[in-house]
Amino acid sequence: MKFFVNFLSAFRIFAAFAIIPTLMFQWFWLTFILYVLGAVSDWFDGFLARKYNVTSKVGGVMDHIGDKLLVANAMILLAAMMPVWFIVVPVIIMIARELYISGLREFMGTQKMEMPVPKARFSMGKIKTTLQMIAIGAFLLMFVVGASITPTTNSRIVMMLVYVLPQIGIWGLWLSLLASLWSAAQYTVTFSEKLKKIK
Repeated sequence: MKFFVNFLSAFRIFAAFAIIPTLMFQWFWLTFILYVLGAVSDWFDGFLARKYNVTSKVGGVMDHIGDKLLVANAMILLAAMMPVWFIVVPVIIMIARELYISGLREFMGTQKMEMPVPKARFSMGKIKTTLQMIAIGAFLLMFVVGASITPTTNSRIVMMLVYVLPQIGIWGLWLSLLASLWSAAQYTVTFSEKLKKIK
């Protein structure tokens, strides 16, 4: 079971890089499928690891790397394909946030201290990741639907999706930005408390 759990994390890393050429060549269906499988594996490997108690440090690192790569690569590609401020701005800030948190973790590592996930009633980090994945998925599905439209297309469902999916993507992106900033503030508070213990 441990092998399968680690395989899911490894697949997510693969998917994070595989979506780059598929999106560049406009293989939208394949990009969407790879992304969805990667996103679903994020929940699935964590569930299996906890249920069967097969967690490991290596698996935890792979899981963390896979999550970040899948989301970051997808957001960068989307910002490049849709270079408008209301997409580019939240993408830049959220990637900067990830670098900021990584910097805090690296510093704490030099002090032989861990940087735990802030304890809160609701994990803003998980909410942020969920919103990001929904937003990215909506944009990718928008490309799929858009590529399927022809001059003779008159389906109400298709037309509705053309309008709704960008809204889900944009709102999801900005809500995930708010959750991202909230999470960064929680990490900063935790870091400040840890910093007081360093002499």
